[in-house]
Amino acid sequence: MLNIGIIGYGYWGVNLVRNFNSQDSCNVSKVADNRQDRLALLQKNYPEIRAVNQGEAIINDPNIDAVVIATPVYTHHGLAKAALLNGKHVMIEKPMAASTAEAEELLNLAEQKNLVLMVDHTFLYTGAVQKIRELIDGNAIGKPRYFDSTRINLGLFQPDINVLWDLAPHDISILSFLIAERPYSINATGISHTRNGIENIGYLTVNYEHDFIAHFNCSWTSPVKIRQTLIGGDSKMIVYNDLEASEKVRVYDTSYSHITEQDKFNIRVDYRMGDVLIPKISNREALAGVAEDFINSILENRIPISNAKLGLEVVKILEASQESIKHQGKEVLIK
Repeated sequence: MLNIGIIGYGYWGVNLVRNFNSQDSCNVSKVADNRQDRLALLQKNYPEIRAVNQGEAIINDPNIDAVVIATPVYTHHGLAKAALLNGKHVMIEKPMAASTAEAEELLNLAEQKNLVLMVDHTFLYTGAVQKIRELIDGNAIGKPRYFDSTRINLGLFQPDINVLWDLAPHDISILSFLIAERPYSINATGISHTRNGIENIGYLTVNYEHDFIAHFNCSWTSPVKIRQTLIGGDSKMIVYNDLEASEKVRVYDTSYSHITEQDKFNIRVDYRMGDVLIPKISNREALAGVAEDFINSILENRIPISNAKLGLEVVKILEASQESIKHQGKEVLIK
């Protein structure tokens, strides 16, 4: 039975406590938050869990085996580093850290101490993304050609990170989970319609050495909420709409083939339109899978699905996007 401490009882912390508390192999013994109203809510919902107002009370507790961090991005590195140095396994909310250097330090420290370091990229545990991974690995769509994601809505404007750092980690983590090849560069553009210089609209293109490309459209200023990803293969194509209640994934037996090219103005392309497959997917809550994977990775001494290396790759892309935006879309290499 693992003793878990959770730092942060805000919007996402509530969900984390509920899911970890329902696991048979762990015990949520402490939850920390510096807001008294949040601790009062915790005590109302879970009177058996001890409420503390400082994360250090969890990190320094010798009876706690693992720490879950659900706090603002700028606090991730300090809290996670302290927990790892105290011999705790750690799970961090996305994104893993505020910079590549911070993420690399946490990854190296976890490896040195043989501790599990995991990032809560929840979408990797959804039935939809698991099914898409199964389809791609099973060559159901042929060779992947592109990944095109739109994640837009009205708000919530963040005070410390731009829209790409806020929304794109979901889809970048899905991209990294689905596509084995690693990217070599990015281009990004964005604009701030506020006076704080934080971009509320962002466009990110991820470039690969071979015949594949990924694009992300993120916005806090859309009149409608859209959560849609298109994944094209050379034989079939996938549409993933996360807002669909039951038919989130559709596989289109649709493709094209390049037949002849006599010159640059005369290209013949053959188009094929076939059936649409709607596969059955699991409707289990993804965060339950996150909690289970973190616990089992500790107990079985194995690497979780949403591991620190994947988390580091997401941060590398985000950091490069920030540099590219500052230089008007300049290509930035992923180191």
